Amino acid sequence: MVRDITVQDGTVTWVAVSAVGEELNKLAPSAVIELFELDGTASSVGVDQVYRFHAGVNQDIDGDIVWNGNTYSRYPIEAGGFEYEGQGQLPRPQISISNVLSLMTTLVLEYNDLVGATVKRIRTLKKYLDASNFTSGSNATADPYASFPEEVFIIDRKVIENRELVTFELSATFDVAGVKLPRRQIVQNICPWTYKGEGCGYSGTDYYDINDQEVDDEADDVCSHRLTGCRARFGENGQLPYGGFPSAGLIG
Repeated sequence: MVRDITVQDGTVTWVAVSAVGEELNKLAPSAVIELFELDGTASSVGVDQVYRFHAGVNQDIDGDIVWNGNTYSRYPIEAGGFEYEGQGQLPRPQISISNVLSLMTTLVLEYNDLVGATVKRIRTLKKYLDASNFTSGSNATADPYASFPEEVFIIDRKVIENRELVTFELSATFDVAGVKLPRRQIVQNICPWTYKGEGCGYSGTDYYDINDQEVDDEADDVCSHRLTGCRARFGENGQLPYGGFPSAGLIG
């Protein structure tokens, strides 16, 4: 954790001080606080807010926790499997969230099981929490930057859903197991775009049939999904949004 910067003779020196590490090395360190954020606000998921929880298992904290200005609700939640075993495999943690109030069922029904949503695990120490967590209203050691490294995962699939809980399996954001490159299949002579849709974008009033022959009636307007279809609509020298790979068959 970078806590200070010094400049001497034009040279910038970063002074790294791990406040958390120093505290944990004490005989009686401050209590560890574990917080979770469920963020599905990405356009691919569409949730309208970020949900913040803590398990409430730390006896030193009663009620919600405020960290870095954000409120984490006390809510039954259990998570495990975050450890790296050093055998080349990335961890795939599981997180279980109470469903007694049907909150999670509502979310998974409306947002495709929340697949693709981000789950962030934040761990800090009690002594670094915001001042509003303490009855005195002050905390001289409050530090929103003093925490373990944040762990960010993506919801990969829903494992269990019942009236009591919903369990998700998480994957690391850089876990690319099963992902193929490129993301689109390389096809030489066929354009995969939906005609007049995203990727194609054609909005002209010149119409052509499946054989790229000009027609008068829009009802007969059908794209051939070939390069010739693009040229007919956008011009021989125009910028073509053709989604195929014309040079894929060339051998160098």
